[in-house]
Amino acid sequence: MKRREFISLVGGAAASAWPLAALAQQPVRTYRLGFFLPVAKDAPAMIAFFDELRVHGFVEGQNLAIIPGGFQAGNNQIDDLVPALIKAAPDAIIAGGDVIPRALQNATRTIPIVVITEDMVAAGFAASLARPGGNITGISLMSPDLDGKRQDILIEAVPGTRRIAALADSNVATLRHLQALEEAARAHGKELLVVRAAKAEELVPAMNDVSTRGAGALNVLSSPMLFLNRRVIIERAAELRLPSVYQWPEMAEEGGLLGYGPRFVDVFRQRAGRSAGRAAHHVRASNQSQDR
Repeated sequence: MKRREFISLVGGAAASAWPLAALAQQPVRTYRLGFFLPVAKDAPAMIAFFDELRVHGFVEGQNLAIIPGGFQAGNNQIDDLVPALIKAAPDAIIAGGDVIPRALQNATRTIPIVVITEDMVAAGFAASLARPGGNITGISLMSPDLDGKRQDILIEAVPGTRRIAALADSNVATLRHLQALEEAARAHGKELLVVRAAKAEELVPAMNDVSTRGAGALNVLSSPMLFLNRRVIIERAAELRLPSVYQWPEMAEEGGLLGYGPRFVDVFRQRAGRSAGRAAHHVRASNQSQDR
């Protein structure tokens, strides 16, 4: 199984399932995965991801090796981690967001990259979801589509406040998206205060700013950087007595007031599960071609 076949396991769309026992019949080879993600390796989402790989025949320490250093990693590590990952020449790299995958794409056109981002097409990583092209495939979370719904929930949860705030990641938030949130807030008779942060050290000042300006609630918009620094945001929101809504339900379980969207764990589990059928299909096709 070559890199292209392995990438289908971790990032492709569902295809015809084929008996997974075929994987066990292949000659033993160690496949190497690189990661550049804002989550810990032992986080529930990654445990679910590796559980799915194990079910489909890929077991760390047996036929799967993980290149170290790519977990709980943020944009500030691009200059060091991207060259290290490329030099390690893994069979595939799993990355999150827009900024990091773009840096990886600029560094290699041959190593397959599985992107977990908001919109693969809008970010320019894929010509279309059906035919991504190039060396990038992955998952479009479409979380910004839910930012407006989260804002509506926040308004219902804190009906007495006249001003609400949106905490946006400067790396990913678009003017058009923020304007849409402002218009939706006005339709509810609310004023939306938008603050941006590009890195961790800008988060607390941004939250202090909207609190000083009278915001009574906070919508933490979808972003890998904001997720990576969720503890800072959750704790400061509590200190400011600022009711907040978050992208993932898990963030509410970690201490935030509200979370609305798919579970982070399920995104990883379901994607790996769907992709395994296609990987097995490619293995069979490759073997049949070699037998002719």
